[in-house]
Amino acid sequence: MVGSNAVNEDRSLVKDGTEQSPVKLGVENLSIHYETGPALQNVSFDIRKNEIFGIIGPANAGKTSFLKAINRMDMFNPGMKIDGKITFDGTDISKVRNVYGLRSRIGVVFPLPVGLPLSVYDNVALAPRLAGLKNKAELNVIVERCLTRAALWDEVKDRLNSLGSMLSGGQQQRLTIARALSQDPELLMLDEFSIAVDPVTTMRIEDVLKELKNEITIILVTNLVQQARRLADRTAFFLEGQCVDVAVTEDLFTGEVSDQRTRDYVEGRFG
Repeated sequence: MVGSNAVNEDRSLVKDGTEQSPVKLGVENLSIHYETGPALQNVSFDIRKNEIFGIIGPANAGKTSFLKAINRMDMFNPGMKIDGKITFDGTDISKVRNVYGLRSRIGVVFPLPVGLPLSVYDNVALAPRLAGLKNKAELNVIVERCLTRAALWDEVKDRLNSLGSMLSGGQQQRLTIARALSQDPELLMLDEFSIAVDPVTTMRIEDVLKELKNEITIILVTNLVQQARRLADRTAFFLEGQCVDVAVTEDLFTGEVSDQRTRDYVEGRFG
């Protein structure tokens, strides 16, 4: 499945003959190198609109580097070199002149909450304000909507003027998700979002992601293979800078894939 011609198709048929969603993100022969060596080598697959696409694999497999390439973080790292092609809605992102405009369409949630030194309200209102929105009533609607979508509104609605950094770790992570959603992204990328979050909060965020799938495309990078199994429609397995397998998630976990390394990883024999 890796390197499939599906990366160049708008629509294709799945096994039961039904039509898949259009390609949102196409990845073709992608390689990423740093001064210390390669992070990814010759990776190809597609990610489709309104799916949760999981990426699993051990540390140093290239998962985070892949997200950085999508968000054009090479601009801030002169030692990072990207070869190959990533298309977003059919546009080669390496040819996009307005990179900040591209990033406004892509929300990112990092492993640890990145709380801005602002109030809860201002954390969420920041992106709309930077986009030029000044109307207080409209900002109020956006803040409430995003906090609600992040399963946080009921807990903070009476302390919107308090510092976001004073919230608990789980609340701060949900605030980060609300802030990412406030820019109304088409693609949401989550990199180990639950690493510093308690299990109960993790399950709440997972429920949020299941609902968000109806509106946006989600890339979920996780070391928790069962989390990928619960959430992802399809999952890629990265190992030592290679994409070993891409498959419907349940096929990946039930042995309907060809590579023994994938089976060994999802069954916990290494990782």
